Amino acid sequence: MPNPALIPVFLRELLVERTLPREPEPDLVMDDPDQVAAYAEAGRIDGVMAASYLFHSARVSQVISGCEAVLDLGCGPATQLAQIAEFNPGIRFTGLDLSPTMLSDAEKHVRALGLSNVDFRQGDVSLLDGIATASYDAVISTMALHHLPTFDLLDRTFAQARRVLKPGGALYLTDFGRLKSLKSVIFFAYMNARYQPHLFSLDYERSLRAAFLKEQFDALAAKHFEREVRVEATFKVPFLVIVKTPDRVLPEAVRQQVVQRYRALKPRYRRDLNDIRTFFALGGLKNDPFKGL
Repeated sequence: MPNPALIPVFLRELLVERTLPREPEPDLVMDDPDQVAAYAEAGRIDGVMAASYLFHSARVSQVISGCEAVLDLGCGPATQLAQIAEFNPGIRFTGLDLSPTMLSDAEKHVRALGLSNVDFRQGDVSLLDGIATASYDAVISTMALHHLPTFDLLDRTFAQARRVLKPGGALYLTDFGRLKSLKSVIFFAYMNARYQPHLFSLDYERSLRAAFLKEQFDALAAKHFEREVRVEATFKVPFLVIVKTPDRVLPEAVRQQVVQRYRALKPRYRRDLNDIRTFFALGGLKNDPFKGL
């Protein structure tokens, strides 16, 4: 059963008639050292985002199974990317971000983990300069697209993702969906405030305010990709949105790592993960990699 604290949020979102206007974040590049440090500290794999990281690592692994080269758009400090790379050591990953400071932190993180299948490059996700057409087996992006200032840039990012993908390539783009109620934004942004630096909570609030609408993801998926690309969202209230190609067979070695990481989660984070699974399942997302756990 989902966390009871989410029920008022769910009802409020259904009853509010108007959606909050989008408020783009003031800076496209997170390059302030203190901000990057706070973001990375709170967001590391055993922190408050542990449930979200594991959910997306498992889901991404299903989509990119069998790929050789994967491009991550807006990799940030590479916490999510590093876990995906750990699960898939036979795949080569490239993390792309506009912030040199963020990339420096990402580089240190993957080296500390001893990963040799990840490299990085600086670049704009809406341009992908220097990346050849049809050069990647898969393109992924996790919780980064809301940093784009305008819908036009989101449109260009979808177009570039399509360009650099090989024919039949895999796609997994996920981000926040814009909420209707300011109360809901504040609830989600500060629900774990006592466990994370204030700068992280503040960035979370700004991210939620900057989120695009699910309908905008629907439109861009239809414009740039084939019919096999689906837009999935949490039930009724599209707090989270996933744009993805069909799942592939999850290798047993990856499945075992997913099981191990799930069982190692703190009970509170496991409940968070189960909430995400439940709301996506109710929204129609199938092939739950955590089924039976």
